[in-house]
Amino acid sequence: MRPVRIATAALTAAALSLPLVVTSATAAPPADREAAPHSNAKFDRLREAAPKGFYVGTAVAGGGHHLEQDYPDPFTHDRKYRKILGQQFNSVSPENQMKWEFIHPERDTYDFEAADAIVEFAERHRQVVRGHTLLWHSQNPEWLEQGDFSKEELREILREHITTVVGRYKGKIQQWDVANEIFDDQGNLRTQDNIWIRELGPGIIADAFRWAHEADPEAKLFFNDYNVESDNAKSDAYYELSQELLAQGVPVHGFSVQAHLSMRYGFPGDLQQNLQRFDDLGLETAVTELDVRMDLPESGKPTAEQQKQQADWYQRVLEACLAVEECNSFTIWGFTDKYSWVPVFFEGEGSATVMTEDFKRKPAFYALRSSLKEAKWEQWKEDRGWKRR
Repeated sequence: MRPVRIATAALTAAALSLPLVVTSATAAPPADREAAPHSNAKFDRLREAAPKGFYVGTAVAGGGHHLEQDYPDPFTHDRKYRKILGQQFNSVSPENQMKWEFIHPERDTYDFEAADAIVEFAERHRQVVRGHTLLWHSQNPEWLEQGDFSKEELREILREHITTVVGRYKGKIQQWDVANEIFDDQGNLRTQDNIWIRELGPGIIADAFRWAHEADPEAKLFFNDYNVESDNAKSDAYYELSQELLAQGVPVHGFSVQAHLSMRYGFPGDLQQNLQRFDDLGLETAVTELDVRMDLPESGKPTAEQQKQQADWYQRVLEACLAVEECNSFTIWGFTDKYSWVPVFFEGEGSATVMTEDFKRKPAFYALRSSLKEAKWEQWKEDRGWKRR
């Protein structure tokens, strides 16, 4: 979509500097259309607020760490969760259900049940799907990591996996995270912990993109990583590799930033500029795993100031994406704290999503909806030739 400059950016920033009650009021529905605390009315949905051609999505909770928790599979058993998932978003990403350990548990066995259910759910709810992920160093099954394979066998295992998985969902997956987290924070390829790069060399990355493209020529194929929101050594490495692969005619279509942010650290203020330089290469860009975690006080509840800062960060990430022409996909990594991965992996941090454990909207939700509505309004005016005075 065309970049949309938010006309009310200054007003929004000012609103976020006021007490929390003021921030929430400015972003909430108009007085004549006040939403109930758990409303999913059409006017109160993120997907309805989004501009045409822009996808706002979420990860679908399941697999991974969820298997170790004291609750059943969220996607299968939580009806409230599924209802909100279908109503609020027009894009979904399997959180763990398409990762190797889940979908390919034994060498000659695939388990498509959970992934199929997500894709079928998306079709019923007019949602697109982001596939996650094909080549990664983590969450691989033991048979793969501990297997005694020759280079030829390992190469064939990867080719067969990509061909089988991508081919099964041909025409049903909008974007694939083909190569996930292949660089370390210093911008070096993971030549030790990534089995594919370690055993087969860097050239296997291009092969993975080629195989995925052959299996589904219509799917958009992405690099995906964390700590690449800014122009740094890691994102520079992706920029250089993208240039090289594009020059070789490798079907690389996009670069995505995960955006797992923590309020312990600063906000990536050059996010828009960083996305723009990949856009200038001719790549699509995306935000794929956004959450904003924080250190919680002893009460376990975030303060008003923390919620205000979180809302600001969610909004700034969204507006950076909206401002870049081919950044058309924006995904938050879960929408409720009830199933967030953050407390499991980051001790003392939490409250990272846009809804509480009982699905009550936080200021971050309203901040996202406000920016989406403004972008949609600007798009509507531009399409009709309206010009600002």
